[in-house]
Amino acid sequence: MKRITVDGLPDDPLAAAGVFHQHWLAHVEQILRTGEDVLLALPAADHTHREWRLAIAAGLARKHTPRRINIVAGEGPAVDATAAYLAGAPGITGQYLET
Repeated sequence: MKRITVDGLPDDPLAAAGVFHQHWLAHVEQILRTGEDVLLALPAADHTHREWRLAIAAGLARKHTPRRINIVAGEGPAVDATAAYLAGAPGITGQYLET
């Protein structure tokens, strides 16, 4: 599972979603098209970011089945532990998890 660490997102949820779509989405989809599963590691954010992040995870999972895509928000060892768990859990895709 390829881990992509997303950075440079604004604090405003609408602006963050726009930056993700403009600067990260094409790169993520290219990796999924090559046949590799993806874990997106995003910085922690408040509840106002939950919906756009969940929509990204679910939409990419549906579009690129059977490839797996999950999003984990947070930092440090909790993200690493979640990534390790997801790498060994082949049935989990389209999830947004906060650590």
